[in-house]
Amino acid sequence: MLRSTVASALASLLLVPLLPATANATANATAEAPRVPEAVGSGGVVASVDPDASQIGVDILRRGGNAVDAAVAVAAALGVTDPFSAGIGGGGFFVHYDARTHQISTVDGRETAPAAADADLFVENGAAIPFAEAVTSGLSVGVPGTPKTWEQALRRWGTFSLDRVVKPAEDLARRGFTVDATFNRQVTENAARFADFTSTRALYLPDGTPPAIGSTFRNPDLADTYRELRRKGIDEFYRGAVAQDLVKAVRQPPVVAGATRVVRPGEMTAADLRGYTAERREPTRVRYRGLDIYGMAPPSSGGTTVGEALNVLETTDLAGETPTQYLHRFLEASRLSFADRNRWVGDPAQNDVPTRELLSQRFADSRACLIDPNKALTSPVAPGDPRNPTPCATAGEPAATPYEGTDTTHITVADRWGNVVAYTLTIEQEGGSGIVVPGRGFLLNNELTDFSFTPVTPGVPDPNLPGPAKRPRSSMTPTIVLDHGKPVLALGSPGGASIITTVLHVLTQRLDRDVPLVQAIAAPRASQRNTASTQAEPAFLATPEAAALQALGHRFTQTTDIGAVTAVERLPDGRWRAAAETSRRGGGAARAVWPSR
Repeated sequence: MLRSTVASALASLLLVPLLPATANATANATAEAPRVPEAVGSGGVVASVDPDASQIGVDILRRGGNAVDAAVAVAAALGVTDPFSAGIGGGGFFVHYDARTHQISTVDGRETAPAAADADLFVENGAAIPFAEAVTSGLSVGVPGTPKTWEQALRRWGTFSLDRVVKPAEDLARRGFTVDATFNRQVTENAARFADFTSTRALYLPDGTPPAIGSTFRNPDLADTYRELRRKGIDEFYRGAVAQDLVKAVRQPPVVAGATRVVRPGEMTAADLRGYTAERREPTRVRYRGLDIYGMAPPSSGGTTVGEALNVLETTDLAGETPTQYLHRFLEASRLSFADRNRWVGDPAQNDVPTRELLSQRFADSRACLIDPNKALTSPVAPGDPRNPTPCATAGEPAATPYEGTDTTHITVADRWGNVVAYTLTIEQEGGSGIVVPGRGFLLNNELTDFSFTPVTPGVPDPNLPGPAKRPRSSMTPTIVLDHGKPVLALGSPGGASIITTVLHVLTQRLDRDVPLVQAIAAPRASQRNTASTQAEPAFLATPEAAALQALGHRFTQTTDIGAVTAVERLPDGRWRAAAETSRRGGGAARAVWPSR
């Protein structure tokens, strides 16, 4: 159970105003806002990856807005400062706790394939096209869901207008912000792709080089787009001039003359945009240690996979296990739940997804008996049959976990009334498709690459093949934890398929091992996704537990940062703690409306 300890907050750093930038685009017009991984206080809290965005969210809360108003404002701001991970050209999942009704609700803003798509969307001449060619193309662009998500959330639970919550982001885009090392790195790593599109090159490589660290970056086209959405409403994005420009960019990508890159056009139409809806879905729910864990249902695989893994771990006293046995069981539960996720989870509108059965304790128990405390399983493990759970039995051939882009972002907000939002949004790969809509200032997603190009395992049904208007499976895992109907913790992360294991790790660290929230977020990570080798950060491989796990048969492959969590938790005295990464992706930004020690 949560036994919160109140850490000191750097109150003097939490209320730094955003100063106006000068007209000189290369001048360091304002010092970069501080990145503080923890904030404790009252009046509400915000945690995101970016200090400017978090401050905008806190300002909305201070002016009387609620958690939904602040979350949308932060998301709009991240479209300015973190445009290679999120923006109005993408989609996401929005999980909301209503303090008045004690109800959890969700909005599915996942992108959809165009109506013309079929199972062979990424197949040419009988074979899957190269992944790199799919990534940077109009073919990979799904119909964006983020604007509709904002509209749906504000209409149902917000108190401020779209005009009011998007205005701060418009101002930020117009006056500019200070380029940090992460922004510079992201442009640098994508420079070859960005240089091949006229609009992307003009925005991010105007003189042929990425914006310098410490310079001021402005995006007047995005500011103008935000202004149009504020004045005309979200329909402008789906039916108006913005929609026309978006469809043209997908169908006729603005490739630089003479570029040698193969850039396939997409099949999206104006009708696809007009027909898009952000869906209300019932959240997933499991009971764990007497708490209710709520998440996102399919087409997200986050809620079902985390839920199943927690059910697998439910019968083990993780609090009493040694550090090695705790990590062993965490990795094995991840391995098994991914085996089932890959076989069974897809878009429920076009697949018969056994969501209820995947989340049953009976099914989890039939999988948990496969875990040997003295020996690691060998992946790929075959899935179980959630509709006919038989102890220790498997069903059919194993299905591998396909690659998913890791550059997503997550926002966690709580307000003075106790409302909470966990919102994960993305444009898929870092930089999405690489295509900036000309004159509009935002990147288009390449979310359709989250589909399986061909069946993962030949001869085995794959629920994640493309289809008309279909939503690709996602690993985004916005999560809210309730204790007797009241929130105690909310969190989420970027990281592609490793989002699921990241959220599971922080949950078990906090709920079972009683690790303080910031330490749970900062802890070294490993991610087992039913693969022969477990991805692990260097810091994890340097621990004594890593060697002990290897002795049990675990194999590890070193990778860089896994995830970038933001979270909030309610303290026993009624205050809130916001928490974020201490160092991953340059560190996150926690803010409180009224900081306290």
